[in-house]
Amino acid sequence: MLPPYTILLAPNASLMTGPGTNTIVLGGGVEGATVIDPACSDQRHLEAIITAGEARGDIRRIVITHGHPDHVGGAAELRKMLGIAIYAYSRAGVPQADEEVSDDCIFPAGNETMRALYTPGHRFDHLCFYLERSRVLIAGDLISGLGTNVIAPPDGDMFEYLASLKRMQQLAIAEIVPGHGPVIADAERKIAEYIDHRLQREQQIIAVLQEHAGASISRIVMDIYVDVHPDLHPAAALSVEAHLLKLEREQRVMRGKDAGWLLT
Repeated sequence: MLPPYTILLAPNASLMTGPGTNTIVLGGGVEGATVIDPACSDQRHLEAIITAGEARGDIRRIVITHGHPDHVGGAAELRKMLGIAIYAYSRAGVPQADEEVSDDCIFPAGNETMRALYTPGHRFDHLCFYLERSRVLIAGDLISGLGTNVIAPPDGDMFEYLASLKRMQQLAIAEIVPGHGPVIADAERKIAEYIDHRLQREQQIIAVLQEHAGASISRIVMDIYVDVHPDLHPAAALSVEAHLLKLEREQRVMRGKDAGWLLT
């Protein structure tokens, strides 16, 4: 008996993707199989996807969690090879999409159903997919098995990201299949850790502004990311900016002079 899903690691390892992106193949039977995030156009990876689909019958659809290149890179080529449609939240995020997917849209998944969940924050067009019978969350870049994901404005929004994490806390999730890294068994704990981590980082930013009124984003990064390699500071600066924009939206900080920030 086949497992609920098959994970295929795409050969697109990098500083930001870790060992690579997880492509998921699931479902099968009368309604056919689904591919989630055919991450790159490497021919061997696409052939491995097709082989995994054939073990389940045949592949009928391609579904995208969000439009970052490391998740959608092989979608157009796989569509050409199989003659099937690409589904995504919006064509604004995934221009090659054939069909747009609304929140709570249902997809067939073998002997169960897969529900699309709109989870913006990492990117404006982000979807997670929930296998309702096996209680598996296909998490895209909402949650990672390798650490935390960068929230990069303007496409990324920390306020919405935390709201999406809190929405996932309302589900009975048995395990999480992230876009990067290994499967996460203790879903409840991991989501709580993610929320706590972001709120702790927020408090660190507030503490810097209490001590250094008008501090710039680069100054904040230097103060709170002391254990992070300098090569990752540009990504850290994006996360700090996302936190500041959330705090500004909540009227807890304001912009000062010379790109500095102040507590209200």
